[in-house]
Amino acid sequence: MKNLKKNQVVIFVVALMLVAAGYLSYTNEHSLQNNLLPTSSLADSEQIAAIGDATLVNANGVKENVVETNSIENEVQINKENEQNISKDDYFTQSRLDRDSMYSQMLENYQKILETNDLSEKERESAQSEIKRINNEKNAIMIAENLIKTKEFEDVVIFVNNGNVSVIIKAQKLSENQIAQIQNIITRELGVQVTKINVSNKY
Repeated sequence: MKNLKKNQVVIFVVALMLVAAGYLSYTNEHSLQNNLLPTSSLADSEQIAAIGDATLVNANGVKENVVETNSIENEVQINKENEQNISKDDYFTQSRLDRDSMYSQMLENYQKILETNDLSEKERESAQSEIKRINNEKNAIMIAENLIKTKEFEDVVIFVNNGNVSVIIKAQKLSENQIAQIQNIITRELGVQVTKINVSNKY
């Protein structure tokens, strides 16, 4: 009878131990699962991290593009300003070249007329007179331009057409006194009346 009771106690203790072990195992496993992030949460975290990196890279790219664009715009602006400055100088230089080329062509044409064998004396004298007039006009223009520059003007170009004289001065503006000085030089050197002189500025 005592042996039976002893066996029952042993079985009870073993059963109790198994129950306790199972409970502890279940509790530990459940606790571990609660401490771990779900797979979806981990994936979301990785995506968020990736989005953050991508945003940072794109932001840097935008900054670099902005800097590069600003540099290009600055360079274009500088080039435009340089082109404007060059074009201002080129206007006077090119205008003189075109004018002198026109005079050279006129002199060449009259020289060819003089070389014609069946030219009458009157025609010959007329051609010679025109050659002399053109050369005198060229010299007068050159002298007038140089005298005008001595009045502290940066540049000037003069055109003569059928007795009318156009004077273009490189200046932002011209005072009445400056215009009077220019007219006085043109009148003296080219022998034209003030009413036939047109003075303008270009800058």
